[in-house]
Amino acid sequence: MMLSRRVVPAVLAVPLLALSACGSGGGAEPGDDPVAIATSSTLGSVLGQITECAGTSSTSLMGPGDDPHTFQPSSAQVAELAGTELVIANGLGLEGGLESALANAAEDGATVLEVAPEVDPIPWGGEAHDHGEEGHDHAEEGHDHAHEEDSAAPGGEADPHAGHDHGSADPHFWLDASRMATAAHIIGEALTEQTGEAQYTECGEKVEQELTDTDAEVREILADIPAEKRVLITDHEAFGYFAAAYDFEVAGVVVPGGSTDAEPSSAELAELTSVIEDTGVPVIFSNTAASTPLIDAVAAEVGTDVSVVELHVGSVGPADSAAATYQGMMVDNATKIAEALA
Repeated sequence: MMLSRRVVPAVLAVPLLALSACGSGGGAEPGDDPVAIATSSTLGSVLGQITECAGTSSTSLMGPGDDPHTFQPSSAQVAELAGTELVIANGLGLEGGLESALANAAEDGATVLEVAPEVDPIPWGGEAHDHGEEGHDHAEEGHDHAHEEDSAAPGGEADPHAGHDHGSADPHFWLDASRMATAAHIIGEALTEQTGEAQYTECGEKVEQELTDTDAEVREILADIPAEKRVLITDHEAFGYFAAAYDFEVAGVVVPGGSTDAEPSSAELAELTSVIEDTGVPVIFSNTAASTPLIDAVAAEVGTDVSVVELHVGSVGPADSAAATYQGMMVDNATKIAEALA
């Protein structure tokens, strides 16, 4: 596998948030030099499990509850990125507030691995095949990490997501556990290439298998939901991969455009209210990493038959929660969805 340095366009990054260790227990201890830094807490959890398995350490910029769409790094975090050799990023426009910091890190010599382009990304609102049953041989694929994103939708039409710094591909791949299993394999190989240490590939394969088991557990939890009830209303357009992998339909979203920082129009909210009434979906799934006033307002508009259930969408949960690791997050989300829809 050949790594390349991915440089993203520069944007300004400002306020102060402390650097946080990844929630998997693989965070750097005082005096340790992390072998890699992840951007999001979901990637940080998986990276942390790989480095912990290998007897080393890693960190993630974002902690539990941080929204990757709106996260801004502190000056200390920017300096930390500048001093690292390998950064594990999501890519596909997810981390808008980190673009300049990632570009600067690459210019300073860091390898910035964007994972989302490497795991068979799907277009916004698109369908995906069952990634978990493909049987990828990553050792023979020769991944090329120098991807370019097209800001136009298929057919040459303007992509409504381009205004939110997204290309034509959906960045929310981690909500399909089989793709995160693939990501673990890729991250392990990247660590081996960066360090020359074979144990990272072995540990990546170990975590890959654990995540494959998580995917199977998620499918088992969701299996009892009847076909006619496998319909989701969510806070923003993040569940394309989840829906394609686990056989759901996303009937509507509260915040349009694939990012939590967008604002729906009154017409869009009225249309969503009609969709909820027409489909009879009993729940709106919100996001622990984003505020919910709009979601509560839509639920209130529809009536008392609609509840709001929080899921961990862009972030793992606190250290003492069921969603503290990526695996726990996926199982906890599946359990809440099954309880709400079954």
